[in-house]
Amino acid sequence: MSFVVTSPAPDPVEPEITSGDFWPAIDPVKLRAAQRIDSSITPDRLRAALIEAIASVNDELDTWKQTQILAGHATLAAVPADTIDEVSIQVHRYQRAVGCMAKADVTERMRDFDTTNEGHRQADALNPVIDELRRDARWAISAILGISRTTVELI
Repeated sequence: MSFVVTSPAPDPVEPEITSGDFWPAIDPVKLRAAQRIDSSITPDRLRAALIEAIASVNDELDTWKQTQILAGHATLAAVPADTIDEVSIQVHRYQRAVGCMAKADVTERMRDFDTTNEGHRQADALNPVIDELRRDARWAISAILGISRTTVELI
């Protein structure tokens, strides 16, 4: 009996995504690890979800961003805020908002036209997770804006 030892395939290159001077770049590799997005989501698919998530978060925060720039803060990291692990809490919140929105997007799109009945049941079970990801993104955005968050349940 013999076997051949091969080296593992190199991780695909996933370059950072930038969105102007104010917002921090998003590193897809770090975000993939933080949000537990496995390799079944291709780099191209994750990049597309991240671009849409960044655009959405940036749109929601645009007025706030303009106010910060007028106040003399050239970047999100320069906006006065506490730091955790030597990084502005605002940067952490921005990355969380983008990450949660991107993961919600890729999770929502995991169901495909060829999914079996069992696959549909599993995808249906993910709906609460998707809602929680969108909620977490909303809360991160609200925290950046400095507005309180409210949870309302209809009865």
